Amino acid sequence: MATATQIAYIAELSPAVPPWLNKGDNAWQMTASTLVGIQSMPGLVILYASIVKKKWAVNSAFMALYAFAAVLICWVLVCYRMAFGDRLLPFWGKGAPALGQNFLIVRARVPESKHRSPTGYETTEPFYPMASLVYFQFTFAAITMILLAGSVLGRMNIKAWMAFVPLWLIFSYTVGAFSLWGGGFLYHWGVIDYSGGYVIHLSSGIAGLTAAYWVGPRLKSDRERFPPNNVLLMLAGAGLLWMGWSGFNGGAPYAANIDSSIAVLNTNICAATSLLVWTSLDVIFFGKPSVIGAVQGMMTGLVCITPGAGLVQSWAAIVMGILSGSIPWVSMMILHKKCSMLQKVDDTLGVFHTHAVAGLLGGLLTGLLAEPALCRLILPIETRGAFYGGNGGVQFMKQLVAALFVIVWNVVSTTIILLAIRLFIPLRMPDEQLVIGDDAVHGEEAYALWGDGEKYDPTKHGWNMSSYSEQTAPPPFVNGARGVTINL
Repeated sequence: MATATQIAYIAELSPAVPPWLNKGDNAWQMTASTLVGIQSMPGLVILYASIVKKKWAVNSAFMALYAFAAVLICWVLVCYRMAFGDRLLPFWGKGAPALGQNFLIVRARVPESKHRSPTGYETTEPFYPMASLVYFQFTFAAITMILLAGSVLGRMNIKAWMAFVPLWLIFSYTVGAFSLWGGGFLYHWGVIDYSGGYVIHLSSGIAGLTAAYWVGPRLKSDRERFPPNNVLLMLAGAGLLWMGWSGFNGGAPYAANIDSSIAVLNTNICAATSLLVWTSLDVIFFGKPSVIGAVQGMMTGLVCITPGAGLVQSWAAIVMGILSGSIPWVSMMILHKKCSMLQKVDDTLGVFHTHAVAGLLGGLLTGLLAEPALCRLILPIETRGAFYGGNGGVQFMKQLVAALFVIVWNVVSTTIILLAIRLFIPLRMPDEQLVIGDDAVHGEEAYALWGDGEKYDPTKHGWNMSSYSEQTAPPPFVNGARGVTINL
């Protein structure tokens, strides 16, 4: 008599379980997808809502919420196959829907592209259906879009944002994804981007800085003082982001294998190291640890390890954590204040520093520290970092060239998209809306602190205006370790 396990894998008895399906791999891939999705919903929704000034809590959360939903629909309608389908151009795939059952229930292929190069790259075929892969890659596209939003919080016209999301996904994100992951020219050239240091973080950081330039700055009062409205809730969002990163990097091998285990361990080691280094620098230079600084250090560590999470040894993850906790700190706290260009561009949450700088750093460090034996676990050809000799120096140069391509493409594409939108919709809210915030933009506010939805009235609720002014006056210390400080 056949056992239950044998029966489960007999296609004739169970059409939903074809012979090529590995239930463990499929279960892990769907779990990893859910973990990455939780990073955005509710992770970044909570983080954005709490890290901004109270009057922008609703707007910031809604920008993330809208992006998550809009990206999913665009992804299945056309963008998945632009990023992972058959080749149209060396950097772009042919767009087509990913909705039919004949497409979604067959065995996944990565890349799906039929294009082959003389270097002999082979198509990876995970042991689960295309539907699992489509959703997993959607969660990466969604978080990229939401990270970009961090640069323009507190002033971008919500209607312009609603137009920007699908256009940037189509004309910018899919190009990077296809070029590096989907069978494009950088993929075949052998550039390493294990889980999105370039495709996601460098792209979102550069595009965010570019968008911040074209949208324009916040009000002067907001730039000078932009305190978080709920630090504890911010930590909850940051915690979801950190824990979700195990799916982010652990799902990149497309299997529940030993490389996935290495990636998860290295991810957490690098994040913890970076957080401790950033916090130590805050204490040394500002005299006190900053909770916001700790979150930024956590973020830069997670970003830095992403392009090489499953390809570097764990001691190298500590090295990457030390550098990701210090170099972006210097760029944010010191170089930012000395660079007139960065001073002029109002990058609300410092996404350029936490994602572009850290993502570039991680990609280059991967070109130095990628360990040959670990590379053989997942990469289709012999690869090593420069630290291990051989052709490692060439790999480092490939990493550098790929970074330059991603930077240039995102600057150009983001600029063109925003200039096109500006012809029809103002990119920045009018000043009268910027003064009020959420109530003017959405007709809603984050907190009902004075009763059941009532707005505060000092005559009705017993506070006089002088005491209220005293309570809301800015503190005497403004040059702390909170983040980017702008001197206007």
